[in-house]
Amino acid sequence: MTQKRGCAPVAVVLVAGIGERLHPLTLHRPKALVQVGGESMLARSVRLLLAHGVEQIVLATGFKEDAVREAMQGVPVPVSYQLNPRYRETQNAVSLLACEQAVAGRAFYKLDGDLLFRAEVLERLDEVDSGLVVAMDRSVELGQEEMKIRLKQGGTSIAAFGKGLEPSSCHGESIGIERVNEVAVSLIFHGLRQAVEAGETHLYYEDVYGRLVDHGLEARGVDVGDLSWIEVDTAGDLSRAEAMVRAGLL
Repeated sequence: MTQKRGCAPVAVVLVAGIGERLHPLTLHRPKALVQVGGESMLARSVRLLLAHGVEQIVLATGFKEDAVREAMQGVPVPVSYQLNPRYRETQNAVSLLACEQAVAGRAFYKLDGDLLFRAEVLERLDEVDSGLVVAMDRSVELGQEEMKIRLKQGGTSIAAFGKGLEPSSCHGESIGIERVNEVAVSLIFHGLRQAVEAGETHLYYEDVYGRLVDHGLEARGVDVGDLSWIEVDTAGDLSRAEAMVRAGLL
């Protein structure tokens, strides 16, 4: 498999969560292993990543790691499993930090494990030269629950991240896929480690990104709002995802 120009060699996929809102489908498997259109969300993401040229998959695991390992048998690139043993009581910043050693200072994509997206998202991330490049949807109507992004005036540079930001001051939603280049890798993991060592295990990784931006991390948003994508949290989301797959949108 040939790595595409600009492709990061590693992809980190966060699959530690319990997925309670999808019970009973997630009683005995992580949410990322729920099937949409006959393929699990994790299998779909891995397929797209490999087609893009990714050479290693790093999985941040927690709930039912054994099921994840079984599902990944036969994947034709190295796969590593980084367990967050406190997955029931911590947020995803802890899970991402667990992947530091496996990433080993290389550029990487970070994906939430409950996403369906089009391969073009990865291509667009590669087109932007920045420490942190964030896929964002500028077409959505923002509310309190979205992970919001505020851009600096007149450009694509990111000024702030967070669910708690005032929606009217923001420009789009982070969809849960980013690209981190070699320069920013150590900054990202240092920021995550500082937060976790300070006991701030309730933070989302975007909260840490926001702090790093405040201290000079170069971050840019890439609009992917014209590309179909969906985050699957609830049975309603799952139904919509199935309909999008049937319609050929994903």
